[in-house]
This record gives sequence, structure tokens and C-alpha cells, in this order.
Amino acid sequence: MPEMIKRFVLVVDGLNRVVGRFAMYLIFVLAAVLLWSTLSRILLGMPVNWALEMSQFILSAYYLLGGAYSFQLGAHVRMDLIYDRLSARKRAVTDSITILFILFYLAVLFVGGISSTEYAFTYNQKNYTSWAPRLWPIKAIMTVGVFLMLLQAVSSFFKDVAIARGKPIV
Repeated sequence: MPEMIKRFVLVVDGLNRVVGRFAMYLIFVLAAVLLWSTLSRILLGMPVNWALEMSQFILSAYYLLGGAYSFQLGAHVRMDLIYDRLSARKRAVTDSITILFILFYLAVLFVGGISSTEYAFTYNQKNYTSWAPRLWPIKAIMTVGVFLMLLQAVSSFFKDVAIARGKPIV
């Protein structure tokens, strides 16, 4: 593989490792929001109207920002009926073919995410609840998560092609 592709793979893998490890800690933020909501309602008798939406936003950021790291680690679900019986080289060939469908899907999702984020920012879109939060920040985070997944899929494609050729990158 050319040196530029090797650098791309290393940079994308490193970036997604950092973002994914950051995203892992969002579960504690989510727990704190839900704990505050519960304590506020039970002990103070004052329910907070923002906790449900905020927990949904945090959970969305958690799995979308952590998705690329999970993909990098191979932690996603696979149909292993035949796949596990294949040699490493044949698995790499299979993965390099099937990942093209994932790349197409992620590219379409990313374009839609950009459009949706742009709309939310341009028109100051708010959610129709009593809290009425602006939606562009979470839409931007979701679009970044899809973009990171797209980059990781390209990185994985390059790694699979290298393995299929008998010259692994990393």
C-alpha cells in the first residue's frame, strides 16, 4: 500500500480511538442526568422537564461517536455461519466487497445529516416540547459521528485490501 494510505489509516484509527474513548465517558454523564432527574422529582418534589430529552441526546452522542471505535475494534455484530470458517485472507476479500455497501449507505446518511443540520441551524429549529431545545447541536454531533464511521469504513477497506494482498498495514 502507498505511504499516504498507511498514514490515512493510522490517523483515522487514532482519531476514532480518542473520540471513542471520550464517548465511553458519556455514559457517566447520562447516569448523572438521570440521577438528578430522579432525585429532583423524589426528594425535592420538582420534576425537571429537560432530563428525558437530554438523556436521549447524550445517548445518541454516546453510540454515534463511539460507533466508529466499536467498528475499529470489530465489536459489531456479524453473521458468523460461514465467515468464521474462512481464512484471514478470504475474510478480508469478503469484507472488502461487503464494505462497499456500507460505504454507500454511510455516504447517503452523511449527506442527509449535513442537510438536516444545515436546516436546523438556518431556521433555528427547536424541539416541540416544553423545554424546546435547539436541535442543531445534536444534529451536528450525529453528523460528525456518521462521518467518523465513514472514515473508519474507508480505513477498514484499505486494511482489508492490504490483508487480501498478503501485506497487512498494521
